[in-house]
Amino acid sequence: MTYTWRIRKWLPDRFGQTCRVITSGRGPGPRNVLVEFEDGHKVVTTRWSDRRIK
Repeated sequence: MTYTWRIRKWLPDRFGQTCRVITSGRGPGPRNVLVEFEDGHKVVTTRWSDRRIK
């Protein structure tokens, strides 16, 4: 898991949990990503909702 969830407005119970980006959208439209948490829960969201762990 290389990312952490950072949006409290969407999925506030997941704030600060680690996750990984499975795939990301490319092209002229919105930059959506498919994120999977440690427990297997998957979410399609915007690119701004996660942050890389340093």
